[in-house]
Amino acid sequence: MSSKQSASKSARKSASRERGPSREQTRPQSKAPAAPEPAGPRPARLTAAAALTGLEGAALAAAGVYMLVMGLLGKPDSPQQAELGGLTVLVLALLPLSAARGLWLLRRWSRGPALITQLMALPVAWTLFNTGGAMIAAGVLLALAAVAAMALVVNPTATEALGIGPRAS
Repeated sequence: MSSKQSASKSARKSASRERGPSREQTRPQSKAPAAPEPAGPRPARLTAAAALTGLEGAALAAAGVYMLVMGLLGKPDSPQQAELGGLTVLVLALLPLSAARGLWLLRRWSRGPALITQLMALPVAWTLFNTGGAMIAAGVLLALAAVAAMALVVNPTATEALGIGPRAS
């Protein structure tokens, strides 16, 4: 940028400051009506669902970190593939972790991500179960946690606490 251009630009800025706020700045800000936040204490069922979903997210994050470290320090067949897999698992861990936080804070949007997380966990549990060895126990634990979390999230007590009710016709 030449010195003439920068001088004229700074002159315009100072002139606009002297004139006062623009129309956009003086207009009242309109806010969309916020959805009513649920009131009251968090039910134990919702606390348990948040804990289970958070544990699943933490396990995914730990697996992603492990894959990244092994991709960097270990001797995988393809380091790039191991690192990309680790990053992908870390990004996937954000879904259950954000859902757990939303359930903990009684946010109504969190029920969908929590259910999606549990539905995604069931095929993973089946794969672990079919692998054999020690993975059978991991598959069974994951399936039990997923089914329990789903049952807790769709429970009427949890639904009411999240402010989700039957639709009025």
